[in-house]
Amino acid sequence: MLQIFNNHINKYKQTLISINKQSKILQKYSDKKLKEQTQILKIKLENNNLNTNTILIDAFAVIKEAIFRALNLTLFDVQLLGGIILNNNSIAEMKTGEGKTLVALLPAYLNALTGQGVQIITVNDYLATRDANIANKVFSYLNIKIGLITQQTNFHDRQKQYTQNITYITNSELGFDYLKDNMAIHKNNIIQRNFHYAIIDEVDSILIDEARTPLIISGIGDTNDKPYIQAQNISKVLINKIDYKVEEKSKNIILTEKGISKCERILRIKNLYDAKSRWIKYILNAIKAKELFLRNRDYIIQNNQIIIVDEFTGRIMEGRRWSDGIHQSIEAKENIKIEAENKTLASITYQNLFLLYNKLAGMTGTAKTEENEFLNIYKMNVITIPTNKKCIRKDLSDLVYKDEYNKWQSVANECLDMYKIGRPTLIGTTSIQKSELLSEMLKKMKVPHNLLNARPENVLKEAQTILQAGQKGAITISTNMAGRGTDIILGGNAEKTTELIIEKYKSQQQNQCIMNNEIKELLTTSEIKFLQSTNITKERMHDKDCIENYNKLTTIYFKVLNKYKKIFEQKKKEILDLGGLYVIGTERHESRRIDNQLRGRAGRQGDRGTSRFFLSLQDNLFRVFGGSKIENLINSLNIDDTTPIESILLTRSLNSAQKKVEAYFYDIRKQLYEYDEVIHNQRKAIYNERKKVLNSTFTRDCILEYAEYTIEEMLTIYITKNQDKNTLVSLIKLLNIKDNIEKLSTMNLYEIQHYLNEQLRISYDLKEIYLEQLRPGLIRQLEKYYLLQQIDQAWQEHIDKMNLLKEYIGWRSYGQQDPLIEYKNEAFHLFINMIIYIRQTVIYLIMRSRLIIDI
Repeated sequence: MLQIFNNHINKYKQTLISINKQSKILQKYSDKKLKEQTQILKIKLENNNLNTNTILIDAFAVIKEAIFRALNLTLFDVQLLGGIILNNNSIAEMKTGEGKTLVALLPAYLNALTGQGVQIITVNDYLATRDANIANKVFSYLNIKIGLITQQTNFHDRQKQYTQNITYITNSELGFDYLKDNMAIHKNNIIQRNFHYAIIDEVDSILIDEARTPLIISGIGDTNDKPYIQAQNISKVLINKIDYKVEEKSKNIILTEKGISKCERILRIKNLYDAKSRWIKYILNAIKAKELFLRNRDYIIQNNQIIIVDEFTGRIMEGRRWSDGIHQSIEAKENIKIEAENKTLASITYQNLFLLYNKLAGMTGTAKTEENEFLNIYKMNVITIPTNKKCIRKDLSDLVYKDEYNKWQSVANECLDMYKIGRPTLIGTTSIQKSELLSEMLKKMKVPHNLLNARPENVLKEAQTILQAGQKGAITISTNMAGRGTDIILGGNAEKTTELIIEKYKSQQQNQCIMNNEIKELLTTSEIKFLQSTNITKERMHDKDCIENYNKLTTIYFKVLNKYKKIFEQKKKEILDLGGLYVIGTERHESRRIDNQLRGRAGRQGDRGTSRFFLSLQDNLFRVFGGSKIENLINSLNIDDTTPIESILLTRSLNSAQKKVEAYFYDIRKQLYEYDEVIHNQRKAIYNERKKVLNSTFTRDCILEYAEYTIEEMLTIYITKNQDKNTLVSLIKLLNIKDNIEKLSTMNLYEIQHYLNEQLRISYDLKEIYLEQLRPGLIRQLEKYYLLQQIDQAWQEHIDKMNLLKEYIGWRSYGQQDPLIEYKNEAFHLFINMIIYIRQTVIYLIMRSRLIIDI
């Protein structure tokens, strides 16, 4: 691994030297002259056919100097190296605390100079807002405009934000905006620009973890809650392992013969699997809701609604619903009002969404274990960037207990020991329920701690909880990777703490304000009163009084900051003497990468730190994937229940189980990608057709083209059916042409086609004259309306057919057929039929419409 590091350092060594050399020259420039460099670099880039590599050294040197002036931070060589890797369409694997947020600014600035726009994609609104604010400070020195899009950004603001040089946005907002743009009914409603270059932060989370589930825009279907309620009642009667089997590995339910018979008896039907009956879907979903979707793990109930909890981040996903009736089945289980089942209007997978970019790059702390997937699907190499300071974190071997009770008791005792000595500890749990279980245990042991999980009251204080997690004696319980993207700084974060204190005292009245002793000693009475009364912000510096007050506020800020820097620096030394941050994992995840993310919270920037996993044989990974070998091994050792087992053999077995799980889920994602690739090519064709219609000012040509295709297609049918006159009758009716069938029957195929094309144009000219008399421009509006309406309607119906096709195509494997090849073939025929249907329906509606406008 060290050799790989050195290879990349050596490869770009001269580039790094040149950047630093150029950066020293820029230090002498005034702010105005530095800002002018952006325009100079744009001209250079245009003269070099927009080849960004030709100005990389100059651009990186400029942004390095801008970062120093804005943030008083000097970029390390490893950060410059990370920026070069990102510009080369690769993934930079950089450990926690190495400054990935600043690394992204390097290639973002370079590629923004092309004028084609850059998107930096993050996993949540908090990180997008935080990183955009940092970027704003830096790029104010370089005349580069920063955009920000969150869930709260309205439609008109979104259009503006996408036009900025660099736009910060979450992956879900980007995907939904793309789908909405391709459902727009007017070109003014399109908000995104063409996809040019994207940098994905936490790239493994977005392109691996979230890639299992496609993005879907849904419309409300029919409401019928009776089948869900009845299926829920049936699921209560059915018994696990007797009437059905639960496959936790694939998250699937299989009914046994006894279960099928019991369902048929209750429902009074002969065949549960009858194609005309949908009962099997409702029953399987009800059992899934009962066995596989658990409250306080997969979802919470808030305001009498089911809110999904993201299994990878531990955060709630407001506004998102499970598809295929799962959400309704959970609502029935929890006795909550059942909302209408959704109908898919548009969908896309993250794989195909991000492959739309001309250039794509990503960064994360953990990606090497998924290197093959990134290379095979996204054509991105994973390059591990060496840390600025050597990582000295100790990863202790796992402790395995026979049962879960003793495991949790040991974790709680470990927390108590750490609290007593004052060592900050972060405990990662896999669900809300387990995080609250540990919290209750610590309360009984009178151990003060912070709890961070998906419950709204805890989410609101996420940043503050993570801010305190590195302080002496802090015990922090967190679900999965909540707080990811925010550094845990040992001793405390002086900058953030100062900002919080200033804001706190600015927002409180004097009689409500409880000052801590350190601040009382630091600030004078007049300064405290000033803090409580001022409402000055940077945006309000428009007169002398404001400037004076702002300067006073700045003086107080630095006074408090310097005080806290000294306090926290001293506390950091004490914590490092204790061993640094201690990270405890309470369950091995399905992927080694997620475990490494948790471990990576400790040992940032060369700090000391320790990580250890406390496990039990009842954990999911052991139970579902570990097999009985491990349990038999432990039972044969005859060890007391309270004694943990620490064994190399066990660790190897766990790693082997995790590799199996990773391979299993990779196959699922690969299969999803391969199947979606089929519909993605069709999606691109349909969306391109929509764009052509939206941007066209003269849609007459499109209509006539559709009509001529229709004539050609129906004449082909006419010939294959041995010149069946009924086909000609249908064609004449469709085109609304009054003609003699006998006359057409005497012509050859070429003459019929030529004649019908001529008659079509004459008939259409008459239709256009008629509609223009009713209202000028009406025919163009009508054409565009019918074209878009029929394309959208047919596409939505096509998606439903493709989903059904995907459901049953797997059975073809029993007939020694490759389901994917069969899927491609059937999908092709469905697509051709859809295109023919769109053309014929549009022509029928246009040619046979009879409009009368009241005047």
